[in-house]
Amino acid sequence: MIWPLPLIAIILGIVEGITEFLPISSTGHLLLTNHLLGFEGDRAEAFAIFIQLGAILAIVVEYRKRLISDVARKPGFAVNLGVAFLPAAVIGLLTHHWIKEHLFGPKTVAAALIVGAIAIALVERFRPTAVVARAEEAGVGRSFLIGVAQCFSLWPGFSRSAATILGGLLCGLERQAATEFSFFLAIPTMGAATVWDLYKNRQALDSHDFVWLFVSTAIAFLVAWAAIRWFLRFVSRHSLTPFAWYRIALGLLVLALVR
Repeated sequence: MIWPLPLIAIILGIVEGITEFLPISSTGHLLLTNHLLGFEGDRAEAFAIFIQLGAILAIVVEYRKRLISDVARKPGFAVNLGVAFLPAAVIGLLTHHWIKEHLFGPKTVAAALIVGAIAIALVERFRPTAVVARAEEAGVGRSFLIGVAQCFSLWPGFSRSAATILGGLLCGLERQAATEFSFFLAIPTMGAATVWDLYKNRQALDSHDFVWLFVSTAIAFLVAWAAIRWFLRFVSRHSLTPFAWYRIALGLLVLALVR
């Protein structure tokens, strides 16, 4: 049974907004949600890709002042983000078809959720002492290593946010600095991936979809904006360990239910 498109649009917008910047994998949650809603195939994939634009816009709006002052006026940080963007961009282009064919399924997503949870627990336990207080101070070397860490997010369910935040923590960034670096890095990474995937999947959508696509994207924007602010307050006081427990519980539930 396929649910009505207006309801699908609302649910997917909420799921995307909540999960995009938390270390729990928006791609994994959208895949699982689409599976539950009976909304799958190229059309569902194009829908999930499009609404990411709302989450990207939330970052731009939330950090508009720093984007102007620290990114536009200080080319060094823009270079750092470019360096961090490259590893996943190159590997993603080379492996995209293999990943889509072999890793986009409930069981592989569940496995990635659990593996990512273990990574979160280990990094929180053994991470080095933080020496970088601001995302803009990461430097080229650390930025590249965070970019390498981002490559783990090519496994659907691992989470781009988790991979980059963990990479930042391992490179000596404070938790909030690592989180904000992950947010900034989302702009070129998600922007490029969204435009590229939308171009490849443009034939999967028809004119009747666009009203609900924009509704879903608007919902994703509003929910993501709220989630960004909540998450920053959370990481300023707490570790990421609760997200690890959530990921393990969800992963085990999916493995138990999916045959």
